[in-house]
Amino acid sequence: MHSDATRYAHPEGLTARDILIACVMNIMWGLNLIAVKMGVDLVSPLTAAWLRQAMVLAICLPALKIIPGKMRELLLLGVLSGALFYIFVNLSLAVSDNVSALAIAGQLGVPFSLIMAVMFLGERIHGPRMIGIGLAFGGVVMLVFDPAAAHEQMGIALTAVSCLIWAFCSLIQRRLIGTPVLTIYAWVGLMGTIILFPIAFYFEPESFSGLADIPLSTFGWILFSALGSTVVGQGAMSFLLQRHPVSSVIPLSLVSPVIAVVASSLYFGTKLTSLMIIGGVIVMMGVAIVTIRTAKAKEAEQRS
Repeated sequence: MHSDATRYAHPEGLTARDILIACVMNIMWGLNLIAVKMGVDLVSPLTAAWLRQAMVLAICLPALKIIPGKMRELLLLGVLSGALFYIFVNLSLAVSDNVSALAIAGQLGVPFSLIMAVMFLGERIHGPRMIGIGLAFGGVVMLVFDPAAAHEQMGIALTAVSCLIWAFCSLIQRRLIGTPVLTIYAWVGLMGTIILFPIAFYFEPESFSGLADIPLSTFGWILFSALGSTVVGQGAMSFLLQRHPVSSVIPLSLVSPVIAVVASSLYFGTKLTSLMIIGGVIVMMGVAIVTIRTAKAKEAEQRS
C-alpha cells in the first residue's frame, strides 16, 4: 500500500506526461479487442488463448517469484484470469461477427464486480451506483433486442460469463495490493499456459500442429494483445495510480471501450445501428457512474 505522500506526489494534478500515458493506455486497451478477434480468426480460439498466455509468461518471466502469504490468491487468479476468462472471451469472438456489440456487452464487468463486492465483501452502495448498475444492464438488454445483433446472442452470453469471471478476479486482486503488476501477470501467464496447453491440444489438434506454419503477422496480432493490453496497459494504470488519486485516474480508462466500439466497427466494417449506439451510450453512462462513484468511495475510505 502506498503512503499518502507517494499517492499524491503530484498535487497540481495530471501532467502532460500523465495524459500521454493515459492516452497510450486507452489506445492499447481499445485496440486489444481487434487484435484478439484477429488472433481467434487466424488461428483458433483456444490455441490463440494459449499463445497469448505463453507470450505474457515470456514477457513477465523475470518478475516471476514467490510472494509469501499471497500464493493462494496468485494461483487462483492465474487459473481464472489466465485460463477460464480467455476461454470464454475467445469463444465469444469466434462465434460473433459484430465485435462492437461484444465491446459494449463487455462493460458488464464493472457492475458485476460491484455486485460481487456487495455480496462477498459487505460493501455498501446507495442510490447513484444502483442506478448505474441498472443503466449498464439495461443498455446491454437493448443490444439483445437489436435486429442487427440478433445473431450475436451467443457471443453476448459468453461475453457476460467472461465478465462474471473478470468481476471475481477483481475481488481477488484486491487481496494482492502491493504485489508488483508484472509478478501478478507472470503467474497469470504461467497458469494460463499450463492449463490452456492440454485443452487447446485436445480440442484443436489441427491448429496446434500447424503452429510452425503460422505467418509472423498472425503472431503479431497475438503479441500486440499480450504486450499492449497486459504489459503496457496494466503497467500504465499502475504508474498513474501510484502518483494520483484513484478518483482522478479511473475515469480516464472510460475512453478505452469507446475506442474499442468505434475501432471495431471501422476495422471489421460492422454497422453501428441507432439502437446499438443508444444502448452503448446507456451502458457507458451506467459504467461511468459506477466507476467514478466507486473510485471516490475508495479514496474517501483511504483518507479516513
